[in-house]
Amino acid sequence: MTDSFSETQASVLLGTAEKMIEIWNRLSPEKQAALLARFGTQENALAALVTTQLLSAKDA
Repeated sequence: MTDSFSETQASVLLGTAEKMIEIWNRLSPEKQAALLARFGTQENALAALVTTQLLSAKDA
């Protein structure tokens, strides 16, 4: 196992993160507050959203 991503993996990860940030910015303040309450920080909430997106794409 390596600690680095291939260029393709990095591109997919960055694209997914950008999408999740766009989604975060479109969320209502109430939904953002709920995610912050659950995950503690915006970074943790975004990480959870990105992970969920990557896992659901893998299973598709």
